[in-house]
Amino acid sequence: MEKCLFCDVQKEENTIVNDHSFGRWDENPVSKCHALIFPKRHFSSFFDLTEEELKDIYQTIKQMKEIIKKKYNPDAYNIGINDGEAAGRTIHHLHIHIIPRYKGDCENPRGGVRKLFPEKADYTKKVLKHRKQYIS
Repeated sequence: MEKCLFCDVQKEENTIVNDHSFGRWDENPVSKCHALIFPKRHFSSFFDLTEEELKDIYQTIKQMKEIIKKKYNPDAYNIGINDGEAAGRTIHHLHIHIIPRYKGDCENPRGGVRKLFPEKADYTKKVLKHRKQYIS
């Protein structure tokens, strides 16, 4: 089995730990308090979640949103999943992005996830050396 970042970071300190999922800060954030939610079980597609995992992940998303709200009180959020390589997934373990948005953080936010921070979309150039092994 290939190395998996989100299987490995389960052994590290995470912000939220629930029965079936974790929440933590993104190591390559596109905004203040950009967070990731991911299941403990290793699989890549959102469509492979069990109902129990889905409920747990939803609770983790809500918990992380409250932490973000208390910390920075953003004006809005983008919540997204890159489900498949053609969708931009580079780490093959399901993960959900919670990206806090702030008025004025980009010139024209209209279109949301369709064009969110294109200059920051390809973070692989910035990945820390110890994390390169997880990027395909």
